[in-house]
Amino acid sequence: MAYVVTNAPAHAGVIAPPPLIALATVVLGLGLDRVLPAYVLTVLLSFPLRLVLALLLAGAGGALILSAEMRFRAAGTAVLPGRPATALVTDGVYAYVRNPMYVGLALVTAAIAVALASDWTLVLMVPSAALMHVGVVKREERYLEALFGEAYRHYRACVPRYGWPG
Repeated sequence: MAYVVTNAPAHAGVIAPPPLIALATVVLGLGLDRVLPAYVLTVLLSFPLRLVLALLLAGAGGALILSAEMRFRAAGTAVLPGRPATALVTDGVYAYVRNPMYVGLALVTAAIAVALASDWTLVLMVPSAALMHVGVVKREERYLEALFGEAYRHYRACVPRYGWPG
């Protein structure tokens, strides 16, 4: 189901586009791997095992992102957080997780780290996730509550933010 509004505020005011945050995490992680290599993933996981694990992570992440984008497009609302939201999407994958694109992006980032044996990228995912939570997700939540009011508060109470209760 999608709750539609006609005069939306400009946007959520996120600190950066989420794909840019993920890209910065990978680039910085790969750079640190060159300067301070740890070799943990290389020692713990064989190359074929890393590839299988990376494909599973990327497949799951890609499926979440694609299904979420399809729901946004079907509802006629913007996919990018820097654009106005015109509908509150609560069906499809959004009936189970409020932020499937960000969970999917984290899974894809982890897939890249595992495939490339980038220990630092995995380590940097922790501060990156905190940055996404505070600088993107929390800002979007305030924006959506201001925009959709009680409908968003009800949705927020019923559906977990990242797919797990709590």
